[in-house]
Amino acid sequence: MKRFSLVGFMVLLAVTIAPQASAQWTPEKPGSDNIEVLGHLPLGPQISLADLEIEQEMNRPYAYVARVRYGPESPRGTDIIDLSDPANPHVIYEWRIEDDDLHVGTGGMDVKHFKWQGRYYIVQSLQFRSAGPDSDLGAVILDVTGLPDPSTVREVARIREPELPGGFHNIFIYKHSSGRVLLVTTISGAGCNVYDLGRVVSGDLENALVGNIPIPVDNPNASYHDFYLGFHPDTGQDRFYGGGTGGYYIYDVSDIENPVLEITLTGISGVRRGHTFTPGPNGRYVIAETEYRYAPLRIFDLQPALDGDVSNISQPISAWTADWENLTHNHEVRWPYVFVSGYHDGLQIFSLLDPTNPQTVGYYDTFSGSTDDGIMGGVGNGAFGVDVRNADGLIIISDMTTGFWTFKMEGFNGWNGADWGVPDVSSAQKWDDEDEGTN
Repeated sequence: MKRFSLVGFMVLLAVTIAPQASAQWTPEKPGSDNIEVLGHLPLGPQISLADLEIEQEMNRPYAYVARVRYGPESPRGTDIIDLSDPANPHVIYEWRIEDDDLHVGTGGMDVKHFKWQGRYYIVQSLQFRSAGPDSDLGAVILDVTGLPDPSTVREVARIREPELPGGFHNIFIYKHSSGRVLLVTTISGAGCNVYDLGRVVSGDLENALVGNIPIPVDNPNASYHDFYLGFHPDTGQDRFYGGGTGGYYIYDVSDIENPVLEITLTGISGVRRGHTFTPGPNGRYVIAETEYRYAPLRIFDLQPALDGDVSNISQPISAWTADWENLTHNHEVRWPYVFVSGYHDGLQIFSLLDPTNPQTVGYYDTFSGSTDDGIMGGVGNGAFGVDVRNADGLIIISDMTTGFWTFKMEGFNGWNGADWGVPDVSSAQKWDDEDEGTN
């Protein structure tokens, strides 16, 4: 039986931890009463799913799931899922790397979508090693405008980096305040690359690389692992939030060719390398993950740095975890809620209404296997990716082993920042908003 707690390294972190909850996972009751399972779609071999994304427009009910290979039977590529009926999700298209068996590496780790000049696209990140073909291939771009007709899906471009073999582990797509649609990618070198997707899909690959966001660490092997970009109406800035070697870093990327370092979060007890790093909609509070067993999500208040009093913050104000023996993973912020894909702990939702005292408000355990059954010493299995459709509050999860899940949380019927008195800013981009200063 799994234990449900909100414990978070009180001594090491010197943070305020939410009180222990009394709920328990059991086979008969895997979730809280306020979480409804709408649909479940098994998708094949164990540990073969990675991240996912849902389109935000209700007339385009599609989700995209990245497929990885951690075993000989796993596919590598992308599944496109039709969510016209969220209770009956089904795959309508599968993209797979050609000559799959010749390739070496995990394959498709992250997937994102975007809209450009009236057409819809997805970007599938890829990672292959030099023992096989395509070690320089970072991403494949597919035109998915014609969905639900699978025959209309077509490949339009591939992004390669011959000087940086190993591909792209994580990606983020951002509609910049300038109107450009940017793809930010991890690389097997310093910093992260920025590509202009308008140029990519128009065939101008030669000029598609438009920037690199450095990592301010005196180490030639320093790199990012994950990142987020968002617009901040109070300052008129586009900001980059990246986790990587040494901690977490925030840049002003209003001029994407000339990023300016604004804030660092380094010297944090228990954090040698930052992982997923996500701000709330007004940029004051950030949620930070680091990837090792027993690590909680740490909550930081950036206000002292935003006020100019300090440039580095090293102490979190609180922390949250579903079970201290496991590891929480990716997360999406729809303030005040944080939606978490918690590996062995499945879907988790907590509230930051009081950021110093995070409180769990819902959960559902999507993974019923052993807590020693997975990658990273066993902790890496179960819920990997999570996303939320703002229009109606539909929640989706990719579980590495059990497949694709759809959920609703009672009382959460959509999200708009104005309803909470905060900027209407999240990872969901506003593709059709042409006003300067929107994302």
